[in-house]
Amino acid sequence: MFSTFIIALREGLEASLIVGILLAYLHKTGRTHLRGALWLGVSSALALSLGLGAFLTYTAHELPPHGEEVFAGTLAIVAVGLVTWMVFWMKRTARGMRQELESKASQAAHLGSLAMLATAFVAVAREGLETALFIYSNFATLKTSRAPSIGLVLGLAAAVSLGYLIYRRTVSINLATFFKATGVALVVVAAGVLANGVGDLQSAGWLPGGGSTAWNIESFLHPDSLIASALAGSIGFSSLMTWLQVAVWAVYISTVLALFLKKGASKAIVTA
Repeated sequence: MFSTFIIALREGLEASLIVGILLAYLHKTGRTHLRGALWLGVSSALALSLGLGAFLTYTAHELPPHGEEVFAGTLAIVAVGLVTWMVFWMKRTARGMRQELESKASQAAHLGSLAMLATAFVAVAREGLETALFIYSNFATLKTSRAPSIGLVLGLAAAVSLGYLIYRRTVSINLATFFKATGVALVVVAAGVLANGVGDLQSAGWLPGGGSTAWNIESFLHPDSLIASALAGSIGFSSLMTWLQVAVWAVYISTVLALFLKKGASKAIVTA
C-alpha cells in the first residue's frame, strides 16, 4: 500500500502540476477557449495509460508460468530504468519546467486547438505511461492486489487534490523538498521491484544463481502475510531472496541514492 501510494502521489502530482501550468498560461494569456482541447489531450493521455495497464495485466495472465516470469522480470527492469531516469530528470529540469511548458503552450496556441491537444497529451502521457508500467511491476512484486489498489486510489486522490489546491493557491508547499523526499522513497521502492524482477528471471532460468539462497524464512514469515507485504512494498525485503537479488538491491540503492542526494538539487517548480 505504501509503495503504490508514493508512486501515485509523486507521478500524479507531477501530472497535476503540468496541467496546472498549462491552464494558468491559457488564463494569463486570454486563450481560455483552448481549455477544451487541453482537457481532451489530458483525458486521452489518461485513457492510454489505463489501456497500457490493462494490456500488461491481461498479457501476464494469458502467459504460461514460465512466460509470465520472463514478462514480469523484464518489465520490472525496464520500469526501474525509467523511474530512475525520471527521478534524475526531475531533479535536473524542475527549475525550468514552467518556462519550458509555457514555451510549448505558446507555440501550440498559435497553431490552434489540435496543437494544444497534442501538447497536453504528450506532457501527461509521459507521466501516465511510466506510472502504469511501474505500478504493474510493483503489483507483481507485492503478489497481491487489495492493499496496493487502496494505496493507488488514495495516492491519486491526494495528488489531484493537492495539485488543485496549489493551482488555486490555497496551499503552498516546498516542491523541491517534496520531490526530493518522494524521489528517495521511489528509489527505495524501485530497489525492491528490481530485486523481484531479478528473482523472476532467475526462476525462469534467464539469470544464474536461482538456487543460491541468501535466506528463506517463509515458514516464519509467509509471503502473503500483511507484514511480508508491507516489507516488500516499503524496503523491498522478501522472506526468500537469493544472493544475486540481495547484491542487486544493495548496489542499486546505495549507488542511486548516493548520486541522487549529491548536492545540486533543483529549485522548486513555480506553478503560476
